Amino acid sequence: MMTDPIADMLTRIRNAIRVERPHVDVPLSKVKRGVAEVLKREGYIWDWEIVEAKPASHLRVYLKYGPNGERVIRRIRRISKPGRRVYAKAANLRPVLGGLGISIISTSRGVVSDREARQRRLGGEVLCEVW
Repeated sequence: MMTDPIADMLTRIRNAIRVERPHVDVPLSKVKRGVAEVLKREGYIWDWEIVEAKPASHLRVYLKYGPNGERVIRRIRRISKPGRRVYAKAANLRPVLGGLGISIISTSRGVVSDREARQRRLGGEVLCEVW
């Protein structure tokens, strides 16, 4: 039984990047799709797609590497966990590494990056940090 599907997704991405895989498959959910969309908009992955399969569909995330094979995602870390949820108001969202990284926030308007959340004045659950 999996207690934290978001942490599972982040771990799969972290492990795939470590062994330089071109893509990784993750069980599909709306929040995971939102996280993948934010990673794509912010330039950390190439793309994502839904792979229809039996008994359940998967989310395929195409990982991004630099021209010499360097990793675009250097670190991806879960912030809010099942045992300790972390919430933040828009005014309390601080840039990650002085703006070099992003936080991914689950808001009432969907999953967005910390930049978008500050711009739209939205607070919510801080899912993870990426840099």
